Amino acid sequence: MKYKVFARKWRPKDFNEVIGQKYTIQAISNSLKLNRIHQAWILYGTRGIGKTTIARILAKCLNCKKKITHTPCKQCISCKEIDKNFSPDLIEIDAASKTKVEDIKELLENSKYPPIKERFKIYLIDEIHMLSRYSFNALLKTLEEPPKHVKFIFATTNIEKLPKTIISRCIRFNLTTISIKNIKLNIKNILKNEKIFYEKNTLDLISNAADGSMRDALSITEQAISIGNGKIKNSNVKKMLGIFKYENFLNLLQAIFEQNAKKIMKFKEKILSLDVEPDQILIELLRLLHYLYILKIYSIKWKSKIYNKKQQKILKKMSKKYNYKEIKKNYSIIINGRKEINFSPSKKLGMELTLLKTLKKK
Repeated sequence: MKYKVFARKWRPKDFNEVIGQKYTIQAISNSLKLNRIHQAWILYGTRGIGKTTIARILAKCLNCKKKITHTPCKQCISCKEIDKNFSPDLIEIDAASKTKVEDIKELLENSKYPPIKERFKIYLIDEIHMLSRYSFNALLKTLEEPPKHVKFIFATTNIEKLPKTIISRCIRFNLTTISIKNIKLNIKNILKNEKIFYEKNTLDLISNAADGSMRDALSITEQAISIGNGKIKNSNVKKMLGIFKYENFLNLLQAIFEQNAKKIMKFKEKILSLDVEPDQILIELLRLLHYLYILKIYSIKWKSKIYNKKQQKILKKMSKKYNYKEIKKNYSIIINGRKEINFSPSKKLGMELTLLKTLKKK
């Protein structure tokens, strides 16, 4: 049997399975229950949070053979064809590759014709912000007076680039990033069903690294399984994510606070010798400084899922020893260095200069 990646195999088939988009799902479901069906929807937000998935479920709700419903049957030919991406009346377009006005005009010309076999002809346009100004103008004419059998679902990561004339004719939903807790629970459930072994704390590391994206979390999980030869091991995940012997990062941060140039260069070299990317060094220092700042506010009440007990103990001591001003100053220098690192002759040189900038001028 052909292998199917987790992101496709475990893609939600109905609204009940969607992770972390409670209010969007509730609003869409209620409108379907009340039969208040709009002509066009915009789903916007960052990558990997469910825009296309929700769009396809909405398409099933509109074209389910049973009836227009918020709970598609998933058994009829329409639902199955949409799941397999075979439906002739669900036209999916990647706007990044269809930017020419001629492409959109051809699409809109075809929209005049009734659906081949379904209730509605549905156009799902992904990354719609990539369309040209002329394409938007052509689309606007159809959105003003769309045929009764046509529905539009737009997905975008950059709603600011959409003309207000387009936005004003759509129902829009802002999809939020998915919480670390929800990502972890979902991965845990998938691994249980897949019968894949994972070591303690690995899911915390993966969930944090995903940065709110379920798709990224699943990709990292699959990579960890491959590296671990069918198992998810702590050492492999740490190596994969660039988290090696975290004490070296703590020692480097301590050297920065102590204003010790010799130690800064020593621990920087130690970390680089572990195949950590230069920009990853700055990222980990920013995480540590962020955690120190949180500790200054919440004191001992704050617990981390990233750092172990020993590391948390060290960080608590550091938070008591150093003041807000020092933490903020170093955070500001390093985050600016992170922004400028790509403009340096090399990332290594950019990282080194950033670390040396934390030293006070004599």
